[in-house]
Amino acid sequence: EPALQCAAALHSPSTGIIDSHALMLALQGDLENAGGMVVCHAEVQEAAIRPGGVWLRTADGTELTARTLVNAAGLHAPLLAARLQGFPQQFVPQAFYAKGNYFTLSGRVPFSRLIYPVPEAAGLGVHLTLDMGGQAKFGPDVQWVESPGDLQVDPVRADAFYAEIRRYWPGLADGALVPGYAGIRPKISGPGEAAADFEIQGPQTHGVAGVVQLLGIESPGLTSCLAIGAHVAQLLA
Repeated sequence: EPALQCAAALHSPSTGIIDSHALMLALQGDLENAGGMVVCHAEVQEAAIRPGGVWLRTADGTELTARTLVNAAGLHAPLLAARLQGFPQQFVPQAFYAKGNYFTLSGRVPFSRLIYPVPEAAGLGVHLTLDMGGQAKFGPDVQWVESPGDLQVDPVRADAFYAEIRRYWPGLADGALVPGYAGIRPKISGPGEAAADFEIQGPQTHGVAGVVQLLGIESPGLTSCLAIGAHVAQLLA
């Protein structure tokens, strides 16, 4: 990567990208082929641990009892855990929301690989990644927000992006960055705190049979999804 400026680098030849939407569809297909069902827009409003399992009531009034409950609600996982009546609340962490903004590059990028600078405290640093179409984007930064619905990218933040990117790509031209999109990291550690790892709680941790809580599953949760799934199955076996 001749355009890269750095003192040293680690080369990871197996690093790549995936089509996350295609992955989700493949997993859904596997689930349905195994007799499962995906039900969307079914917000859990009440949940309680009962002798026969975990009782749930959704917003449309549907009620069901499950022998197994895996809370993989992402940003809302701590809230769902707190709603579970009878679950020991000392195991429910506080939720924090770390917004990550992305800017896309207008024009061609002189890199053929993903470029990751040294990470900062709460994130991966403003790195360069390529999408499935070869478009270059930079991000994410770290912006602590109060609401997980805050997904607007402020163009003013581009000033800080130029400074960070030029540390490893000094050839970035003025005006080359345009606002892209934003995502929210489901943090269970807040500003100024040491970054928390994934928190995967099975019955061995909290003592409630048939319940697994997946808390603080941020990047690389998508990359690790199959390994996480295998670990959850092992906890429930």
